[in-house]
Amino acid sequence: MNICVFLSAADLDERYTRPAREFAELLGKGGHTLVWGGSDVGLMKVVADGVQEAGGRLLGVSVEFLAAKARAGADEMIVARDLAERKRLLLEKADAVVIMVGGTGTLDEATEILELKKHGHTDKPVVLLNSAGFYDGLKTQFRRMEDEGFLPRALTDLVFFAEEPVGALAYLEESRGIA
Repeated sequence: MNICVFLSAADLDERYTRPAREFAELLGKGGHTLVWGGSDVGLMKVVADGVQEAGGRLLGVSVEFLAAKARAGADEMIVARDLAERKRLLLEKADAVVIMVGGTGTLDEATEILELKKHGHTDKPVVLLNSAGFYDGLKTQFRRMEDEGFLPRALTDLVFFAEEPVGALAYLEESRGIA
């Protein structure tokens, strides 16, 4: 399975790097391909290292203005013209999506895939990995959107909230009939 991971490129604390590394190792050992933003820095590097060390493939989609930070040892690297094209290519190449901790770029990517799902433009499974409770506030906001009628589909149809990496991958594999 090609698993797109949206995440930060920042250098982060162990409470975020540990679950990211654990998910990456599970992904690699499962024979899956990481589809990610292509950067070889911060949390993106942690995940790419873990996948590669565990025997998985790396398919990066960088963007022209960040190409200098792209991982040299990826199995495949695509360089998009801009962020919109990068997002489109990441989603196009993926069978499933995992949202890890991140900033505004990660949030932008997350809301785009959820909007596509909401309108029936994709049926790819989406997991939000809630490492160290990072997305507790967002989970509360999504539930409020559902409760107050802002979502035309059940929240559970749009996204699965996983508290641990093993649950995230198990959900994706089950969704795709692999497990």
